[in-house]
Amino acid sequence: MKRTHNCGELRKGDTGKIVSLCGWVDRRRDLGGVIFVDLRDKYGKTQVVFDPARNVDVHKIADSLRNEFVIQVTGEVQSRPEGMQNEKLSTGDIDVKIDELVILNKSENPPLAINDPKEECKENDDLRLRYRYLDLRRPWIQKNLMLKSKLLGETHAFFRRNGFEEIETPVLCKSTPEGARDYIVPSRVNPGKFYALPQSPQQYKQLLMIAGMDRYYQIAKCFRDEDLRADRQPEFTQIDLEMSFVEQNDVMAMLDNYVKEVLAKIWEFEVPEIPRIKYSEAMLRYGSDKPDLRFDLPISDVSNIAANVDFAVFKSTVANKGVVRGIAAKGCVDFTRKQIDDLTSYVGRYGSKGLVWMRVKDGDEVETQVAKFFTTEQLNALRDAVGGKAGDMMFFIAGSEKVAANAMGQLRLEIARIKGLMNSDVRKFAWVTGFPMFEYSETEKRFMSMHHPFTSPIPEHLDMMLGGNLSDCEAQAYDLVLNGVEIGGGSVRIHNPEVQEKVFRLLGLSETQVKEKFGFFVDAFKFGAPPHGGLALGLDRVVATMEGQDSIRDFIAFPKNTSASSPMDQCPSEVDTIQLLETHISLNVQQK
Repeated sequence: MKRTHNCGELRKGDTGKIVSLCGWVDRRRDLGGVIFVDLRDKYGKTQVVFDPARNVDVHKIADSLRNEFVIQVTGEVQSRPEGMQNEKLSTGDIDVKIDELVILNKSENPPLAINDPKEECKENDDLRLRYRYLDLRRPWIQKNLMLKSKLLGETHAFFRRNGFEEIETPVLCKSTPEGARDYIVPSRVNPGKFYALPQSPQQYKQLLMIAGMDRYYQIAKCFRDEDLRADRQPEFTQIDLEMSFVEQNDVMAMLDNYVKEVLAKIWEFEVPEIPRIKYSEAMLRYGSDKPDLRFDLPISDVSNIAANVDFAVFKSTVANKGVVRGIAAKGCVDFTRKQIDDLTSYVGRYGSKGLVWMRVKDGDEVETQVAKFFTTEQLNALRDAVGGKAGDMMFFIAGSEKVAANAMGQLRLEIARIKGLMNSDVRKFAWVTGFPMFEYSETEKRFMSMHHPFTSPIPEHLDMMLGGNLSDCEAQAYDLVLNGVEIGGGSVRIHNPEVQEKVFRLLGLSETQVKEKFGFFVDAFKFGAPPHGGLALGLDRVVATMEGQDSIRDFIAFPKNTSASSPMDQCPSEVDTIQLLETHISLNVQQK
């Protein structure tokens, strides 16, 4: 027998055909002596029927079938009787009456319920990853991987159409400072020396621009040794690109077209013009540099009103150069005391020392437990400043600008979750631009690059930066945000060698450190570097966010768990002593 069709292919128009199918037994049911089997492959499911009246010998073999047996069948396609169709299956109008059956492989009772839908998946993550090859049989995970594959195909086609060359960059490269920790690889032939796995192809793609390649792209594997979250993995994939002789708007326009021609085509949605929001505005109005625009809950600064009230928390905060931010939670006037207390605890995780609430009653009257510290005019002014209307609950947070923005931004998201405003079927893109060039690290006690040290300042801030004013310097950097998730980011790069060396100095790197870590890179710029800029999209994050999922794990065939390990093949693992000797490594590991 040879397979003639897949398990998602047959339709009513195929009635009467003799067909052969291969796949896994998804479900088996014995109804009055007639055995029904849902046969599954990656394309779908087909119900096949073993009737003893048709072939008693085949029926006897079918009686031994169990879930996940691999079988091959041949039989006749027949229409299902009226009223017996299964609308949940694409093949639900037909059955295949079986004449021949071959059991290609038996299966033990699987430890995972493979035929359960996603919402009924109850196994813990480590069990799923231990038997990942079984987990991958689940149709909803296969759908994720096929969707990602489709995106990759359309991505290649898009960049080819737009004159980009696909060029591979090294996976074994030099370890450099800044960013997350590197994964390092010992060299056998160079004792005591190590490669690093790339956190991104950043320096190589800039060197390709110096090499005159003009437009580069790559589906690049990247590695970062950092604490893991739902949207992070130790190894991940970037859609990486770089362009020569461009300004910031040119790179962003290219990605606007990518969203319209690739993402909108695959997910079938309309893309209006993608708004561009300055970093400062995003932090004020949304409390985040990755604003979720699916709902209209803007944050307002009410510091000018708060400065003149008798409420000590507000007044002293503004007097000490802090801020007071407020938000009107639409239709939340019925929030209970417990809900308010829970929200107060919630924002406390983000540094807020308290949460002031006010209700807007019928007639626009403002009610609050701290009313005695405010005049009626001041309460009305706060209501109007945040856009509060009858039926709204208003919340206010006082603190440093950084704490107030972050805590209020998280409160905004939590209110949206409570009210069910995060519709996964809605997709709202935004560009965030105008990032600070540098940010001060309290841990390091120095300025650090907000993006990376190869980012160029805006032209009008170049002299400011060269003069040492790092706190007010704005970068030519841009992030693409979707539904509150940063799915990609990039910048226009520094192409002047003197400016690049100056940035390294401003970041505290000595001449020796620059030469040791970036010597080859800085030297290349002395031989005619074009203006250039680029961007990288997180492939797995793009697909997960487009699908309305927080975790990228189910969009990666063989992901790691939160300990950066794989329960399936037990990696990372110890290696043979001979391998350590060959790579000139001795271990000094404290035993637990």
